[in-house]
Amino acid sequence: MILPLYVNYPSWIHPEIFPGVPVLGLLRWYGLMYIFAFGTAFLVLKKLLHEGALDSKNADGTLRKATEDDIFSFIATGIVFLLIGARVFSTLVYDTSGVYIKKPWLIFWPFQNGRFTGLAGMSYHGGFIGGLIGMIFWCWKNKVPFFKWADAMVTAIPLGYTFGRIGNFMNGELYGRITTAPWGIIFPHAEKFSASKEWVQAFMSKIGMEASTNLVNLPRHPSQLYEALFEGLILFSIIWILHKKKPFDGFSGALYTGGYGIFRFFIEYFREPDADIGYRISAETNAPLYMNTSLLNISTGQILCFLMILGGVAVAVTGWLLKKKSLKS
Repeated sequence: MILPLYVNYPSWIHPEIFPGVPVLGLLRWYGLMYIFAFGTAFLVLKKLLHEGALDSKNADGTLRKATEDDIFSFIATGIVFLLIGARVFSTLVYDTSGVYIKKPWLIFWPFQNGRFTGLAGMSYHGGFIGGLIGMIFWCWKNKVPFFKWADAMVTAIPLGYTFGRIGNFMNGELYGRITTAPWGIIFPHAEKFSASKEWVQAFMSKIGMEASTNLVNLPRHPSQLYEALFEGLILFSIIWILHKKKPFDGFSGALYTGGYGIFRFFIEYFREPDADIGYRISAETNAPLYMNTSLLNISTGQILCFLMILGGVAVAVTGWLLKKKSLKS
C-alpha cells in the first residue's frame, strides 16, 4: 500500500475566526493578521528607539530625540498610505474586469453582493509604493532624515509581513502550483482537473492519490508559507543581524528592497499567477499556469520584483558612493 504523499488542507480552518456566529462571524483571520503585523512593527521600532537608532540632529545642530509618539505617528501615516496603495494597485493593476475603473468608489467599499468581505484583494507592491510615499511625507513634515527612519521601518516590516502571508494561508488563497512534494497541500478552492487525462493519472500515481470523482483537486505548493519563511523570518533575521553594522543610512532599506525582490522573484516560480492575467512574458504559447514549464515564463509579480532588485542595488550603490565621497572630503 502506497501512503499518500500530500496533505489535505485542514477542514477546521476557515477565513472567519468564528464562522457561523452572528456579528462575530465578520471577524476574519486576515484582518487579525494585519493587527499582529502592525503590532510587531511597533515593538521592533520601539526596540530601535531605545537603541537610539532614530535620533537625529536638528537644523541648528542640536540633538532631536525620537519618542514613542513619533513611532505611533510614523506607523499610522505609513499604514494609511500602505492600505491606499495596496488596495488601489490591486484593483487597478491585478483586476481585469474593469469594474473598478468604471466604479472607482467600489475600491474601498467593503461589501460585495450585500455581504461584508472587507477589502478583499491587496497588492504587496502597491502597499510598498504607498508606504514609501507615506514615509517620505512623514519625514518631510517632521523634518527628520528619511533614510534613517526608512531603515528602521524596513527592519520592522519583514517580521510583520510573516503574519500577512499566514493570513493568506488561513484564507486558502494565493496557493502555489501543483507538486508531487510530500508537503504539497490540497487547497479546497483550487482549480480541479479531469481524472481522465493521462498526465493527471500519472501525477496521481506518483503521490498515491485515487480519484473518487471525475474532477480531482491536486496538491499544491504552500507558497504562502514559503513567503512567510523567506520574505518574512529569514529576511528579518538578515536585516536585524546587520542593522547595527550598516555602513550608511539607507543600507537596510536597500537590503530589504533587493532582498525581498530576490526571494519573491524565485518563489513566484512555485506560486500560481492570477488566472485572468497569466504571464506577462512567456516563452511558450498557452503555457499552463498550474505548473512551471519554463523559467522564461514571467509573471507580473516577477517583473515588479525585478524592479525592486534594481531599486535596491541603485540605493546601495548611491549610498556607498556618497559615503566614499564624504570620507575623502
